Amino acid sequence: MNKHIIGAAAPLALALLLPGCGRAGDESANDSAARAEGEAGHAEDQAKGSEADEGAIALTPQQIRAAGIELVRVTAGGGGALTLPATIEGDPQGTQIVSAAIGGRVVALNRNLGEPVARGQVVAVIESREAATIRAEVEAAQARAMLARSNLQREERLFRLRVSPERDLIAARTAMTEASIALQLARQQVAAAGVGAGSLNRIGVTAPIAGRIVARPVVLGQTVAADAELFRVSDLARVAVTVPLSPADAARIRVGTPIEIGAGDRRSSARVSFVSPVLDEATRLVTAIALIDNRAGQWRVGEPVTAAIAQPGEGDGTVTVPASAIQTIENRQMVFVRTAGGFRAQPVTLGARGAGTVAVTSGLTGREEIAGQGSFILKAELGKGEAEHGH
Repeated sequence: MNKHIIGAAAPLALALLLPGCGRAGDESANDSAARAEGEAGHAEDQAKGSEADEGAIALTPQQIRAAGIELVRVTAGGGGALTLPATIEGDPQGTQIVSAAIGGRVVALNRNLGEPVARGQVVAVIESREAATIRAEVEAAQARAMLARSNLQREERLFRLRVSPERDLIAARTAMTEASIALQLARQQVAAAGVGAGSLNRIGVTAPIAGRIVARPVVLGQTVAADAELFRVSDLARVAVTVPLSPADAARIRVGTPIEIGAGDRRSSARVSFVSPVLDEATRLVTAIALIDNRAGQWRVGEPVTAAIAQPGEGDGTVTVPASAIQTIENRQMVFVRTAGGFRAQPVTLGARGAGTVAVTSGLTGREEIAGQGSFILKAELGKGEAEHGH
């Protein structure tokens, strides 16, 4: 009886077991498929992340400055560049002529060409009989003022004692006022002549501004007239470049137009600050001036340079970048665009080249800030990163 029950129950248990095994197999297959799909998605995300990070270089602002990488703005408009000869000159607002208000013989020259001077520093000493006369007038005025003050004090004391009449007190006060005015006038003459910085019959000539000596047309022992130029002092932290333009070219140049100055392997970027409204009588040309930051001291007054002035484009989306910003990486032309975390290598298509500039026909919008001088450092850093990634 029991055997029959067990024999009958066995097929039923087997039937119940088989569907369970089928479900377990299906679940295992589904889990494997889900894991494979997740791994594939993770791999795809990693590939996308690698693709997004490709060409990115992380640098802080301090690292950028320490590496000497120059940041420049892309210039909208691809009309090319007008290339002309130009000359470096001192900033008109930062140049002063040092002269003496009175004539005499130069007995000391304390500074040579190229040396720095501080404002108010004595740079020359002149011996002059006129200086002695002026100094004597001051001493005489001081003596008269002291005498008038003493008389006034005596008259005030006598008037209080009712010994001296009031008219004598008034006369003493008037004499004191006149003596004070005469002394003040004599001191003003001393200050105007610069006699106060010397001794006896000598005057010390001081520098009106801080800067460097760029001209010294006198020699020791020379007799000079009043207001003769002794030195010329320039603050060379900023210099000017003057560009002669034809009237036709000047009509296309505006204040604020980008300009790049070049000489050999040196480059500086600036903007036009002045375009003359009149023609030069001798050359019949128009003078344009741009001010250049020269704190590094790379430009010298009087030096001939080449000026490339950006010309307006035709609104076709072309932009202009410095030639130093272009780097060739894997046979592609690249620029390094500034990002929040550093730089990103951006492929570009190049157009016409000017003096120190290149037109970019695609790849930039004209609103970017890019690496100019020093961009080769970013190229080397990018190559280093790719090499490490390859290993």
